[in-house]
Amino acid sequence: MSGSIQKLFPGGSKSKVNKAGSNIRNKCASDEDFQVLDEWRAAHRAVLNTFQAILRNRTRRTKIVVAQRHKRKSTITGKLSRYLGMNLARMDDVAGCRLIFPSVNNLYQFRQKFHKARFKHKRLNEVDKYDYIKNPKSTGYRGIHDVYSYDVKSDAGRTLKGLLVEIQYRTLIQHAWATAVEVIGFITESQPKFQQGDKRYEHAMALASEILARSFEESKGPFPEKGDQELVDEFLRAENELGLLITLRGLKTADVGVTANRNVILIFSESAELEIRTYRGATEALQSLFALEKEMPGNDIVLVRADTTDEVRLAFRNYFSDAYDFIQLIGDGCKKLSGREVVFAKQKRQKSQKDDPGTAEQVAQPDS
Repeated sequence: MSGSIQKLFPGGSKSKVNKAGSNIRNKCASDEDFQVLDEWRAAHRAVLNTFQAILRNRTRRTKIVVAQRHKRKSTITGKLSRYLGMNLARMDDVAGCRLIFPSVNNLYQFRQKFHKARFKHKRLNEVDKYDYIKNPKSTGYRGIHDVYSYDVKSDAGRTLKGLLVEIQYRTLIQHAWATAVEVIGFITESQPKFQQGDKRYEHAMALASEILARSFEESKGPFPEKGDQELVDEFLRAENELGLLITLRGLKTADVGVTANRNVILIFSESAELEIRTYRGATEALQSLFALEKEMPGNDIVLVRADTTDEVRLAFRNYFSDAYDFIQLIGDGCKKLSGREVVFAKQKRQKSQKDDPGTAEQVAQPDS
């Protein structure tokens, strides 16, 4: 098929979008299928712009950070492969807005008020359906998602009616943990976020989630049954084996300027170097995103936007290899639960230890 796709629904029709998704999943997609995917993804820009404007208006003069992102093409295709029954037209997180709050109380208060907002966009989920603070995932993920169906009266808006946007709510503590999980996915062969690869990373981060929830948010994670000391010792044994915090601490945080109030494309290459490109206009940025995805199929590329340089770095810290907050928090959390200072260091197995096997105390020694 050549030329622009004639359509009302973005991509031609829901059936065309779903067919394209099925073909992509089955690795038999044509150029037309990828064109359908690109047009369907591009249509979500208007949805994002509408919701980010609503959210920024409601968070003005607060400490709440608002950011937005287009779902990466590689993430869409990966999700189609993981969820065999998923229809592409019903994928609910292609357009995403992220809100980062100082505390759990701030989060719930804002969300409760936002649910009472007067607009035609409809929240599709029940209040507690995606509440992973009250019901953490087994991976340790904590946060809340809401899914809205887009609905406006304008002529242009009518063609977009029914497109979905995900609003993601998380605290600074939860964001620090989620950032570390993403960074692990970049620097190792494992993807604990998707329960893929070495299960030891997934288990260590699930333990870390419990430590952070218990220490700083009077909440629970995936291991509420474990005692405080048991929890800390088990995490320290995992850290001793993996050297995870040592690796995260040793990463060179990307120090690249981001121009404020611009659309930003973050490119994380296979060589683990971050490249940043900024654009004044959203249309230009989106066109560049699609071109870069074709030009650099092996790279992780995402289009984001936040109000300031600092907010881009905060909301998308995984792209800057910035796990500093997580490292500090997990150290403080272990100290708070165990009542002693801990020093994280990968255990060096020495001959003397064969007669005296390493324990958590050997790895995390109290300050003298």
